[in-house]
Amino acid sequence: MGCVLLLGAEGCSGSLGFNIFPDSKDVELGKQVDEEIRKNPKEYPILKDRPDVQAYVEEVGRKVLSSPDIKKKGIYAYRFEIIQDDKTINAFCTPGGYIYVYTGLLKFLDNEASLAGVIGHEIAHAERRHATRRMTTQLGYQVLLSVVLGDNASSTSEIAGNLFTGLALLKNSRGDEEEADTYSFTYLRSTPYFPGAIRFFFEKIQVQKGGAQGGSFERLLTTHPMPQDRFDHIAKMLADVGDPQAIEENLFSVRYLEFKNGLP
Repeated sequence: MGCVLLLGAEGCSGSLGFNIFPDSKDVELGKQVDEEIRKNPKEYPILKDRPDVQAYVEEVGRKVLSSPDIKKKGIYAYRFEIIQDDKTINAFCTPGGYIYVYTGLLKFLDNEASLAGVIGHEIAHAERRHATRRMTTQLGYQVLLSVVLGDNASSTSEIAGNLFTGLALLKNSRGDEEEADTYSFTYLRSTPYFPGAIRFFFEKIQVQKGGAQGGSFERLLTTHPMPQDRFDHIAKMLADVGDPQAIEENLFSVRYLEFKNGLP
């Protein structure tokens, strides 16, 4: 009975794995993490004076969110913010759908479809509830129970405040990454974007990570492992849908270059 009360429709396990948190707790944690980020402008300097940049990323994100395969649009926030840090090539998503994109990533990418693929990947982490699933695995039962039942509000705040400390709960497993890649590909298939465009991001990382920009990828590779399996997985998904061609009409490289040239 306790399991039913705590897990609702997901049950005790299933395709998402065991997760003691209800969706409402993902929403609460995401909101609190967002508040922590905004209180720490030194580490997370939100870009505030360029609404055009935020609007561009938001528009790409909304196109991805138009996918019928994204099920929690009415539950999770799905808000987009830009972190002004050119040295970090990364994006991340909190529980509950707060998505942050670094200007370093925006300047690194070469086409809009790749940005859509990365955003889709982060949305998938929220949809598949990877963070709270890891918390269920890693945190003690009594802590989890007090958070879920609302008996100890300070536990929720402490988890939110420390979510990024040491990146422990942001470290996605290889399975999480493959699942997020799969769902991102699925989301993009119902948009104007080339569904496998995230592979161009992967390929560019492989070429450059050993060079002068190696340090720029540290946070990305710490939280998003990138073994050869991910490259092969994207190639297989493309083959399974008939190897669609990547062309300007589904990459939007020209439009993206204009956007990128105007970045601060």
